Amino acid sequence: MGLQDKYKPLVDSANASGVKNLQVREQDNVLYIDGEAPSGAVKDQLWATYDQIDPDYRSADLVMNINVSNMVAGAKAKVTTQTSNLNIRKGPGTDQPIVGKAAHNEIVTLVSKSNDQWWLIRTDGGAEGYVYAQYLSVQ
Repeated sequence: MGLQDKYKPLVDSANASGVKNLQVREQDNVLYIDGEAPSGAVKDQLWATYDQIDPDYRSADLVMNINVSNMVAGAKAKVTTQTSNLNIRKGPGTDQPIVGKAAHNEIVTLVSKSNDQWWLIRTDGGAEGYVYAQYLSVQ
């Protein structure tokens, strides 16, 4: 089974959910899927589909670079943690020191994107640092 066949449900889901500029290419036994999702929920749905195909993410044969089209620098985003505050870190990674916190449901400003998982943000109180993008919802 080829990679395009293996990940066909993922590509079909991306097409059906309105991912723009969808590009699928295979190189060196890795399938690359790029595009812009209309919302964070669509991106989450794609990751859930991927999880069904490769539950432990062990295959190491897919790179999914799906951006949320409305997550751009200068946009406002809401902190969508379950109940707790969101750690603001010095750099993009959980190994980085915590330099502040953003409250649950607080509105922050997106400054720049480090990668698909980490955004540099600024709170209204002036705290600035990196947060895990999964806990942000663009307003």
